[in-house]
Amino acid sequence: MRLRNLFLFQGILLLLPLFAISQKHSDKDFVAMEIIKNTEYLPDDIKQLLLVYNESPEDHQAVLAAMEKTDKGWQEVIKAIPAGVGRNGFAKPGKKVEGDGKSPTGLYRLGRLFSYKKLVETNMPYFQTTKEDKWIDDPESVDYNRHVRGETKAKSYENLKLDNDLYKYCMVIEYNTNPIVKGKGSAIFLHLSEDPPGATSGCVAITENNMEWILKWMNPELNPSIIMGNKQTLIAGLNQ
Repeated sequence: MRLRNLFLFQGILLLLPLFAISQKHSDKDFVAMEIIKNTEYLPDDIKQLLLVYNESPEDHQAVLAAMEKTDKGWQEVIKAIPAGVGRNGFAKPGKKVEGDGKSPTGLYRLGRLFSYKKLVETNMPYFQTTKEDKWIDDPESVDYNRHVRGETKAKSYENLKLDNDLYKYCMVIEYNTNPIVKGKGSAIFLHLSEDPPGATSGCVAITENNMEWILKWMNPELNPSIIMGNKQTLIAGLNQ
């Protein structure tokens, strides 16, 4: 009996870390649902939403959840997963500037997907990238915060085909796109990361497996969008 009780006690000890991880995961999902309660300002045509938040405004470590609006309201379709954001965290609403190392706070549509691959398992519009494809981040360029293929007079830009896989899938987060304001930030993407995700220059980064799942799930007819920022800012509501 003593030996069996000892085994039972050891088994409980082994399960405790798993319970802690599960509980922490559930807490993150609870936060995602709290944030979504304060999004009455969302346009009615947005039915799919990526929700990205960090705990501390300056932290590059964040989480991402995927939500879909049904007849029963918003439902979580992918539990909170690790994500990387700007190396300096999130800018305050409306305060993002070029080169600050921060991700913008706000609600944005998700635009075109750029990919190294000719065929991608997604219904979203996508564009196969080559070494000629660039995204301009020079605030003085007439093409600031736009895609250019071929030659450019811009003094600086992002190559959309790198020597690594970070931009293998690279989706435009439509920040500062309509209208484009010079100096307010450019080249904000949802792209790939290493595992675990690290800091970015202002983008949102997730692992390849998670990205591929999300791309299969996305439906352009449901207007996929992204809401991102610090937890407290998003819980209070962007319309505050």
